[in-house]
Amino acid sequence: MNPKEFFGELKRRRVYSVAVAYVVAGWALAQGIAQVFPVFDIPNWVVRLIVLLMVLGFPVALVLSWFFDLTRYGIVRTPAADVAARIDMARTAGFEQRSVAVLPFSDLSPGRDHDYFSDGIAEEILTALARIDGLRVAARRSSFWFKDKQAELGEIARKLNVEHVLEGSVRRDGNRVRVTAELIDASNGFTLWSEKFDRELHGIFAVQDEITRSIVDALKLKLAISPPASHSTDAYDAYLQGLFYSDKSTEDALRKSLEFFERALNKDPKFSRAWTGIAKAWLWLADAYVPPLEAYTKVRDAAIRALRLDKDEAEAHVYLAETKRILDWDLDGAETEFNRAIELEPNATPSNYFIAALHAARGDRDKALIYLRRADRIDPASLWVSNFACELYRYFGLYDEAVVAGERALQLDPTFAHYGEPALAALYREMGRFDDAIALYKKAQDFTGRPGFGLAITYARMNRRKEALQSLDAAVAGWGYRPGDAIAHVQVALGAHDDAIRELERACEQRSSSLHGVGIAPEFVPLRSDKRFRSILQKIGLEPEKVFAATAV
Repeated sequence: MNPKEFFGELKRRRVYSVAVAYVVAGWALAQGIAQVFPVFDIPNWVVRLIVLLMVLGFPVALVLSWFFDLTRYGIVRTPAADVAARIDMARTAGFEQRSVAVLPFSDLSPGRDHDYFSDGIAEEILTALARIDGLRVAARRSSFWFKDKQAELGEIARKLNVEHVLEGSVRRDGNRVRVTAELIDASNGFTLWSEKFDRELHGIFAVQDEITRSIVDALKLKLAISPPASHSTDAYDAYLQGLFYSDKSTEDALRKSLEFFERALNKDPKFSRAWTGIAKAWLWLADAYVPPLEAYTKVRDAAIRALRLDKDEAEAHVYLAETKRILDWDLDGAETEFNRAIELEPNATPSNYFIAALHAARGDRDKALIYLRRADRIDPASLWVSNFACELYRYFGLYDEAVVAGERALQLDPTFAHYGEPALAALYREMGRFDDAIALYKKAQDFTGRPGFGLAITYARMNRRKEALQSLDAAVAGWGYRPGDAIAHVQVALGAHDDAIRELERACEQRSSSLHGVGIAPEFVPLRSDKRFRSILQKIGLEPEKVFAATAV
């Protein structure tokens, strides 16, 4: 490591703050010695020893700070940590924050064929609870990760970092519904509240509201939410089925979710959340299965329709923000929509997740880390949050945090059942662990059946050009739409900078959703001095110097 890199790393770990503290303390000590020396007639050799210890103490402080990274333990705090602490203190001022996880309800229907309905009831209760001030609710993807897994409530609570767990069951038989629910204190296993409800199907909205209010009362919180809007039971049933399929990652499931959301709207045209569901489905179809220009136009239309019906539909604001970023390159407009979503639902994963990506792309490192860590706190068992966190930490050179997030993603789902590639593999590549990266990329390809670009980049970095080109061809061939910026990653690694620029220009025309990440991605550092690259960044709404500075060592 050269001197510039060494002192850059010292700065990254905030070691300078330790050094300053040492100098101040040493100065005070020296002043004290100066006062005491004449009075007590201290020998000169003692004074020289004290001075020697002070001189040696400075490098010792640096070395200790280097190895123990005091920012990790909160002894020295980063600016991002300070800002995050102030935000959290402001949000929790005046009350003791409670926490709860809502587990997926068991389906006890005679045919065990209403899984979507039992999951949907649990998710609706979770969503209502998440809007309550003073209550932190584990996100759906994390709490639902435990479905069909044998885990003790104490283990679940520890992994999700919550005090309480709500579990229940749903039995639907014809037009009759029986819902049981139980709120448990995870620290001792005691039941705080439990109830059984037998209702006609049209009374399900009242049941959800009563469960929510009972939990709030049991946790001694103030209820400041409106009761959920009622819809026709047929529309609601179709909506829950759409919600069930929209949380899956395959193209067939996502398209099936669209059919159910549209069926819900046919039954009830004023069902705003059905429009939000349509926006969500098209957003996840985009890039992976459908070209972005086609998909994000549909995302925008659905989000606008949802907000016309309910301007406080937080998730719809998130999806509208993404269309402003991708279709219009209007990053200020996107940030406004994200901020509105966070104002409405500060503990929702989508708003924190997407605004973290926006701030990172714009070079606002500290803001990005605030929202990234908040998303991680809300959704600790989410594969896509952990994978994203690994990627973003890598961009910022925070390799220790990146390894933790990447390995957690691997533990959550070894089959890599997500749209991209395992971010941990790219991290291994940047760390020089090429064999580990290749093994992980190949394992992901075996599970998904979709060749990715990461393997080609890795071979290129290893100067195995032939294998890199073969892997690139395999990643491009037979899969329809492929974003130009993904191909450009490989071209840069191969040293084909002109080809990389052409692919990036094509990505602009495609409106690739991942294009805004090329400014902070370490793979594109070789292009940073190229005027054409800077021009592309400016074209899509970024400030090159600010972006580059965010990842500078």
